[in-house]
Amino acid sequence: MSRFWVLFKSTAVRLSALYILLFAICAATLVVYVTAMSERLLSGQIRDAVAQEVTQVQRAYDAGGMNLLLRTMERRARQPGANLYLIAGPSGDILAGNVASVQPGVFEEQGWTSVPFTYQRYTDSGVVSHMAIANIFVLDNGLRVLIGRDLGEPERFRKLVRQALMIALAIMGLGAIIIWFGIGRNALKRIDRMSDAGKKIMAGDLSQRLPVSGSGDEFDRLSVSLNSMLERIEKLNEGLRQVSDNIAHDLKTPLTRLRNKAADALDIEDGQVRRSALEGIISESDQLIRTFNALLMISRVEAGSVAAEMSPIELSAIVADSAELYEPVADEAGMALISEIEPGLEILGNRELIGQAIFNLLDNAIKYSADTEGAGSVSVKLRRRPDGICLSVADHGPGVPPDRREDVLKRFVRLDESRSKPGTGLGLSLVEAIMELHGGTLELSDTEPGHAERPGLTVSLVFPARAA
Repeated sequence: MSRFWVLFKSTAVRLSALYILLFAICAATLVVYVTAMSERLLSGQIRDAVAQEVTQVQRAYDAGGMNLLLRTMERRARQPGANLYLIAGPSGDILAGNVASVQPGVFEEQGWTSVPFTYQRYTDSGVVSHMAIANIFVLDNGLRVLIGRDLGEPERFRKLVRQALMIALAIMGLGAIIIWFGIGRNALKRIDRMSDAGKKIMAGDLSQRLPVSGSGDEFDRLSVSLNSMLERIEKLNEGLRQVSDNIAHDLKTPLTRLRNKAADALDIEDGQVRRSALEGIISESDQLIRTFNALLMISRVEAGSVAAEMSPIELSAIVADSAELYEPVADEAGMALISEIEPGLEILGNRELIGQAIFNLLDNAIKYSADTEGAGSVSVKLRRRPDGICLSVADHGPGVPPDRREDVLKRFVRLDESRSKPGTGLGLSLVEAIMELHGGTLELSDTEPGHAERPGLTVSLVFPARAA
């Protein structure tokens, strides 16, 4: 019984029961309407047939008098499925006809009988009553003529329709119960699986996902939406864990070094030396502040808090302005900055974040290839590709080995060769987060494949083209 109540509490089962009830009401209403219309049509046909008989009998009486009237009624009464034919006296006594008796008081009316009346046939054994309607008219000599029609056929039709309706409703009810329990049981199983997955997720296992059957129904769409949300939550939690680990490990050393420098500065008596030590402390403090700002920016981007600030922007203009801004920096480093920008390319994005990503790429390209002999130049290219709009920044520095390209996208990861350079190891992590926010991809490749000493690094940002 408890299983039944649990099943009945299911939304799918209750909706199924409601739909079945509404369908049954509509079906019953339609059948009753069709039955009533059929009975009305049949009754109309009966009345038309009786009216024609009355007209023909009256014509026979007018043409040949009583003798022709009796012969006409006798001939018609012998036909299969004949109507009711009666001639009665002024007092209502039956004088001739094919009916044994009729309900008393029928001959007191003229025209159509107001309600159906009962009668008995000659062939009836015992007390058997039949129902009929009739048209009664009076002759010149005072005799009364009744011509009617038995209502057995409409009654049989009504019983047949009623029986068919009951059978149809019974079959429909049985099928409804089977479908009801089938849908409810299937829905309960799927909800139970979703509930089990939810319990595991609440227990802390964010790798769990709600089951998707592949049918594409409401449960599947709900599961897909919730799974996307869980994937997002898992990624944010992983990012939070990484930030906590990074702060605990990667920032512990700089803070310790900063504290030791401050302690050493207290023991310095020479004012000039102390000033130099304090300037070093301020410089390292600024670097820590930049590191925290970068971490906060990455967290903000990954959380999607700037997604509402998306708007149509001209990427070509942003890239051109960024390249122009970094040309003096490249000149100072003894390098050339070459730009090839296709004009008029637009995307849907955040101008500030896109600018920050371009600055990071240009800064890295100039910084890591400036001291490389024969590095020569940094190139910036913006062009349309079949899969979207591609922005690439290429240098001719030492590059990144293929097996370390996934690592350099992680926070605070820096290759051994680049540890002597200033930086936090968060630049590419921020660029990747910005590309994910814009629905794009970040690709790393060699600028000169096969070059052993200076393969270089090309960072490509592929944005989805803005829909027209």
